[in-house]
Amino acid sequence: MEIVPKRHGDARGSFSETWNAARFAEAGIDLVFVQDNHSYSAAAGVLRGLHYQLAPRAQDKLLRVIRGGVFDVAVDIRRSSPSFGKWVALEVSAEKGNQILVPKGFAHGFVTLVPDTEVLYKVTDTYSPEHDRSIRFDDPTIGIEWPAVAGGFQLSDKDRKAPLLGMAEVFA
Repeated sequence: MEIVPKRHGDARGSFSETWNAARFAEAGIDLVFVQDNHSYSAAAGVLRGLHYQLAPRAQDKLLRVIRGGVFDVAVDIRRSSPSFGKWVALEVSAEKGNQILVPKGFAHGFVTLVPDTEVLYKVTDTYSPEHDRSIRFDDPTIGIEWPAVAGGFQLSDKDRKAPLLGMAEVFA
């Protein structure tokens, strides 16, 4: 789900409220965030994901970009869902000022579109190595249409070696 906070600007710059629990609850988004994460990527083409945590430590994520831009992807990994294995993508950037809300039951990943990209995201549970899982970003059964990036993608060993969706431990 894309969220676009209102920006108030003048000659000095701008201000926007990116999280207000009461306003989000009024819109039907009643979440309690317990941890903030900050990701910096020096180059374009840094691909992080597809990551998720299993229950009981599953996480909702609210992500925004404070510098640069990303192609952000969420994949439904709830086996009982009619949209299991389907993906959605959104370009999230500092210039646009938009955010993406990724609910529990979805794997999440992004690729940086420009150098010096900084991403902030809030999560509803803390990191748990025992519940942390990944799925291959290039799984052909998912078929994510990642944007072409000069020089190709830069991945961690963990992401490069992640299992395909059919072999991954996912949600019921």
